[in-house]
Amino acid sequence: MKILVTGAAGFIGFHTAQALLARGDEVVGLDNLNEYYDVSLKHARLTLLRQQTRFKFVQLDLSDRHAMADLFATQNFQRVVHLGAQAGVRYSTEHPFSCLDSNVIGTMTVLEGCRHHHVEHLVYASSSSVYGANTTMPFVVGHNVDHPLSIYAATKKSNELMAHSYANLYELPVTGLRFFTVYGPFGRPDMALFLFTKNIVENKPIDVFNFGNHHRDFTYIDDIVSGIVSALDYMAEPNPQWDSDKPDPATSRSPYRLYNIGNQQPVDLMRYIEVLEECLGRKAEKNLLPMQPGDAPDTWADVGNLATDVGYRSTTPVEEGVKLFVDWYVEYYKIVL
Repeated sequence: MKILVTGAAGFIGFHTAQALLARGDEVVGLDNLNEYYDVSLKHARLTLLRQQTRFKFVQLDLSDRHAMADLFATQNFQRVVHLGAQAGVRYSTEHPFSCLDSNVIGTMTVLEGCRHHHVEHLVYASSSSVYGANTTMPFVVGHNVDHPLSIYAATKKSNELMAHSYANLYELPVTGLRFFTVYGPFGRPDMALFLFTKNIVENKPIDVFNFGNHHRDFTYIDDIVSGIVSALDYMAEPNPQWDSDKPDPATSRSPYRLYNIGNQQPVDLMRYIEVLEECLGRKAEKNLLPMQPGDAPDTWADVGNLATDVGYRSTTPVEEGVKLFVDWYVEYYKIVL
């Protein structure tokens, strides 16, 4: 199967492309290689992907309408995994237009490409951030998500609405995945685990927001990728029981599906740091700070729908996942503990 993976030089895109290549698919990876974080890490991921003969890389910006149209016109993709985006809740508060260009315009070019070139199935990344001001736990895909706390969250909610519109107008099968706090080897340097590890290794204090009073559904990358690939293989279809008087946000009379994908086991942030300290054999100096604008205090995924439809199950506890990340970090950056 020939599959386009956008954001292929990114954290989740890289691991997803690896999994698809490992099972025999042909993968075209797209990325603009922007400088949001260390570009050398993106090139390192691409170096590993390029070892596979069935991988082709295209450097392209998602918001470039004409270039994206040409790509779809010449490549004949069967399925698309759209993971490319301008990440970062905090970044979006300072750079809203960058977030809009990548996440809204970029998603529109993908939808248009899929529509015009008869892509069988589009799977795209949403985010747990869409739950915004919600406090009812766990987060269920049927919950109202009309109160985002950041521009990033608003763009991801927009993606879900845009995808449903295309499913309705053009019968394009689309599946959205709301990711919950993904971590693991080759992770993003702006994420907490990466920042904490770097500072502890360098004997610098770590910034702990909301005074450490966070609970997060930390989800290891292999579990996320397993869910992505399973969702890609499970074609979105209309729900014959969908009731317009009581509309289910997770399904539709159109070929549309929406799922949470997380660990379903929220972990106290201070416990997360404690596990990291144990893996590094060092204690962290904690700089306790108020919660940052746009952040949610807690997240917790209900993954029942995904488990029912594709058999999804997360299997990696944070004690194991954090150790795997630390082992990678120490080797990649040649750290002596």
